[in-house]
Amino acid sequence: MGSVWVGERVRLRAVEPEDWADFLRFDQDSEMQRSVDMVHAPRSAFAMQGWAEGRATHGEKDDRLELAIVALDSDTLVGACSTNETSRRSGRFSYGIAVGREHQRRGYARDAVTLLLRFMFEERRYHKAEAGVYAFNAASIGLQERLGFQREGLLRDHEFLAGAYQDVIVFGMTAEEFRGGGASRR
Repeated sequence: MGSVWVGERVRLRAVEPEDWADFLRFDQDSEMQRSVDMVHAPRSAFAMQGWAEGRATHGEKDDRLELAIVALDSDTLVGACSTNETSRRSGRFSYGIAVGREHQRRGYARDAVTLLLRFMFEERRYHKAEAGVYAFNAASIGLQERLGFQREGLLRDHEFLAGAYQDVIVFGMTAEEFRGGGASRR
């Protein structure tokens, strides 16, 4: 058995304090920010150093993970993924992922999400993963569909971005769907 955290293209690891410069570079890309969350006010290098140090020292709490995505071929930090809204009682969690624009379309996101899902389903015994995707984010919608997520709903005018309210598509996948699903997961 290999490492749970190493896939075909990436490995997931904890955020380290020295990652601050990579995250600052990602943070300066407003379009990338908008596609995954929201546009933040400019942050200083000092603030980003504090952010990275906080992530590096906070550790795992209630199965809420914040992980760096590192490309295997270059040992370069290419993005981050996290679990959110974890509920052991209901067996559900949501996740988020962001990959720097210069690293997109190389299979990193798919590999990272597959590793994260495998860990949450097979090591932490969760039953269902959920993801919310802005309706304008065609690349992320395509990723969810290729991974085998099902569209479960539409939250109309749910988030305010770029001067307008945006719809959010809710995707879901059960552990059984992951184990027998359409996308290659090994």
